[in-house]
Amino acid sequence: MKRRKLSLAELLIAVAALIFVFPVAMIFITAFKPDGEVIKFDSILPKHPTLGNFQEVLGTPEEIPLVRWFLNSLGIATATTLLILCVASLSAYAFARLELPGKKWVFPIIIGALMVPGQILLVPVYLELNALGWLDTPLALIVPAGGSAFGFFMLHSFFISIPRELEEAAELDGCGRLGIFWNVIVPLSKSPMAALAIFVFVGSWNDFLGPLVYLDSVDHYTLPVGVALFQSSYGNEYGLTLAAGVLCTLPTVLAFLLFQRHILAGMAASGLKE
Repeated sequence: MKRRKLSLAELLIAVAALIFVFPVAMIFITAFKPDGEVIKFDSILPKHPTLGNFQEVLGTPEEIPLVRWFLNSLGIATATTLLILCVASLSAYAFARLELPGKKWVFPIIIGALMVPGQILLVPVYLELNALGWLDTPLALIVPAGGSAFGFFMLHSFFISIPRELEEAAELDGCGRLGIFWNVIVPLSKSPMAALAIFVFVGSWNDFLGPLVYLDSVDHYTLPVGVALFQSSYGNEYGLTLAAGVLCTLPTVLAFLLFQRHILAGMAASGLKE
């Protein structure tokens, strides 16, 4: 069989992918090296692979509560994902199908929120959370994230492409508006909703600024803030720092590898277009 030659575009894509993947691969590989090999870099692969860095990082919960930070991140990211899926799907469906008063004015405002940097909202959100007594609690990170303009826009773009005849048939069978949403819209929207869930989960998991501003107690930190604190304390111990970085990065990498088919299908289905 004649081997097909790579086109220039394919070659450039492969080179770009290698450039992006190489640093991440180096972090994972170097985390398994003893300190001597990390400092005296003479080989990409470890000559004497070891799990000692991971054992030390995970074996001192009093000094490095990495498991607690992991569970904090997991709980907050999961709750944030479920909240955004619920709020974004219901609001997007309402705007896609219902004749709401002032809809043509409110919709551009919601989409315009996509252009507002999150850093601008830190101070007003902080003051509101302080008034509610939610600072230094998971609610400070979960509840404000519920108003995701990106989630609304992504699902709205898909909902308007669903044929109305399917909803009319369900209505003739006796389904109300919520019944139509749950029995018709949600099953047809699994791919875009799965893609949105992955985006939200990864974004919440990697969030650094929010937890840094809204959380005060070390036991309440999420993994990115905790690892940053760890790096400032153990900056000279490169093996431990890289092992902590791997533990912080691994869940998001696994999430993408496991659900990349849903991400691609969701993006193709929604098209991110009106």
